[in-house]
Amino acid sequence: MQEEQSGILNRMFVIFGLVLLVPCAIGMQLVRLNFLEGSALRELWSEQAIDYISIPAQRGNIYDEDGSLLATNSVAYKIAIDPKVSGLTQTQIQQVCDTLGKYSYKSPGQYLQKIKGAPSRSRYVVLGTNVKAQAYEALRQLDIRGVILEEEYERRYSFGSLAAHVLGFVNHEITGMTGLEHQYNEELNGEDGVQQVRRGRNGRIYAYVGAPKKQPRRGYSLYTTIDSHIQAIVEEELKAGIQRTDANYGTAIVMDPKTGAIKALANHPTYDPNNSASLNASNRRNFAISDMIEPGSTFKLVTAIAAVEQEKVDFREQFETPDDGKVKIHGQWMRDHDPLGTLTFSEVIEQSSNVATSEIAMRLSRDTFYQYARNLGFGTPTNVDLPNEETGRLPKPYEWSKVTLPWMSIGYEVQVTPIQLAQAYAAFANGGRMMRPYLVEKVVDSEDNTIWEQENIIVRQIAEKGTLEKLYPSFQKVVSDSGTAHKAQVEGLAVAGKTGTAQKLINGRYTNEYRSSFVGFFPADDPKYVALIVLDEPDTYPPYGGWTAGPIFRQTAKRIAGLDNEIEKQIIEQGAKKDVWAYAPDLRGLSRQEAASLLRKQSISHSFQGDGDWITGQQPTPGDTLEASDNIMLELSGQQVTADTTGLPEDYSIIPDVGGLSMRKAAQLIAGRGFDIKMIGSGTVYSQFPRPGDQMKKGRTITIRGKSKALKTLVSK
Repeated sequence: MQEEQSGILNRMFVIFGLVLLVPCAIGMQLVRLNFLEGSALRELWSEQAIDYISIPAQRGNIYDEDGSLLATNSVAYKIAIDPKVSGLTQTQIQQVCDTLGKYSYKSPGQYLQKIKGAPSRSRYVVLGTNVKAQAYEALRQLDIRGVILEEEYERRYSFGSLAAHVLGFVNHEITGMTGLEHQYNEELNGEDGVQQVRRGRNGRIYAYVGAPKKQPRRGYSLYTTIDSHIQAIVEEELKAGIQRTDANYGTAIVMDPKTGAIKALANHPTYDPNNSASLNASNRRNFAISDMIEPGSTFKLVTAIAAVEQEKVDFREQFETPDDGKVKIHGQWMRDHDPLGTLTFSEVIEQSSNVATSEIAMRLSRDTFYQYARNLGFGTPTNVDLPNEETGRLPKPYEWSKVTLPWMSIGYEVQVTPIQLAQAYAAFANGGRMMRPYLVEKVVDSEDNTIWEQENIIVRQIAEKGTLEKLYPSFQKVVSDSGTAHKAQVEGLAVAGKTGTAQKLINGRYTNEYRSSFVGFFPADDPKYVALIVLDEPDTYPPYGGWTAGPIFRQTAKRIAGLDNEIEKQIIEQGAKKDVWAYAPDLRGLSRQEAASLLRKQSISHSFQGDGDWITGQQPTPGDTLEASDNIMLELSGQQVTADTTGLPEDYSIIPDVGGLSMRKAAQLIAGRGFDIKMIGSGTVYSQFPRPGDQMKKGRTITIRGKSKALKTLVSK
């Protein structure tokens, strides 16, 4: 028994000794931590508690050429609360809700309900985003523990959808996704700063006085070549034109041919970059640089330049097109939009004859034609400062079939982008000097110091200047009463250009859907602007570029001219010149009675010289301009003058000059020569096609255009 008691006591002493060792060990550890190694451990903890956070740099602005702000940054204030933080009273929570209710459309009770309805463990309850600055500042001054105030920067586009495809947009991280925002993302971004902070045991970050800080560098800003006024005009007219023609979409570009600066670039439908995610992705596609299309007759510029410079054509040469307006080339039919009869080289361009153009092109070698197409920039990117530019497709000569050359000469079997087409015509307008198109004029820092400035880059000389000067009048006639772009005319403003209409290739087959276009430059004698309009599938008849894109160009050019003091002055001076009161009609071959009746109806003074009943001569000559005070002297003879038909081929006749005649009388004369007639307008004939005096096969159509005499002219008499 004594032995058992002794064993129990021994075990108790051992256990008691062990229990005493624990506090002794703890005490020794405390002494070591606080006195022996304390300073080193405290320094290590301090290092581990320090952290670094970035200070976001503000993104640079984007301006138009006049300094108007197109894209900038705005601050969005966000308010949240931690309802579980220690020391936060119900009175303070009510105070927060009252302050928010004062500056918003919500009541304090709605904010209070949001806090009470939050999950029981929630430590971050968002009370509002895009909170007014007044509410943010009021809560900041209250300095209530648990209220979380945050600032977030958003990208704002000052004019909504204006120039959306040029500017592009940014994502939620304020990174450029398209347009200039993407192309110049690195310059716009700037450099983030760094702030040293202390991180608590719960991971929360605390600032402290005297903490090192590296300030952020604001992003550089861009000054673009965009003229906001011209951009707005282009967008308005393009939208109106698309609605009028019911086209799928459209593209428009306005350039300065002398520098390559893009004044406007638009697509419709468009989008608002302030809310880019809400729209269909196709609306955000920049068709001006990413759409590869077969250009149609606008590509005839290549054929015209190559043929003239290589001396394969003479301006006096005449081209006889088939009676039915079509010809078979290597088993495929080449057609004109209408039977056009016999044409000079200028009229081939003016009337956009496919048959005659292909005939001219086939006088050139494949390599020569290809080289001129390359010279005009087709098949290579323009290197405009926008992302996702397509290069187009210009097949190499060894890839061509037998029909490639004639069909490429009229704008098929080749794919171009609208920006390439605009660049080519800008080079044509600039005496052959091709400039690289660009959108950013300069890059500046936050102090407006220039970091980088654009230089005008000459790409190449597309042809001899003399060659192009010979062609300018022909392309001006395109925009005349007898040209395919008569609807693109601007009164008082000389315009040159070319229409284009191309059937669309869908699933390997050409369809009855079209792309229509017009590209022109003005003033024609000293071009300052090149404007291109492209429409996809206009639902009109006819779908020709002159009828669909031409009116859009006319309205655009007219409004741009109104913004340009120099051009507006030219138009005013042109209008100030004495208006043409009338044109002398061709009265030869008419009877004295018929001539007198015609001139009386037109209020033109006249007198007779000689004897007889038939008019054999007149002064002024037919087609001369008349003033209200002018008198026409008519020579009489006893024998009627008839057209000289000596040497005329069988079934051919001479086209009469019907300028100045009434539409009814003109129709009689034309029908009397064996021709069909197409009348446009009413009143007095002021234009006809083909030109008078030419030989043409009977049965073909002569088009005459008439207009009534101005009311002020009639009153003046």
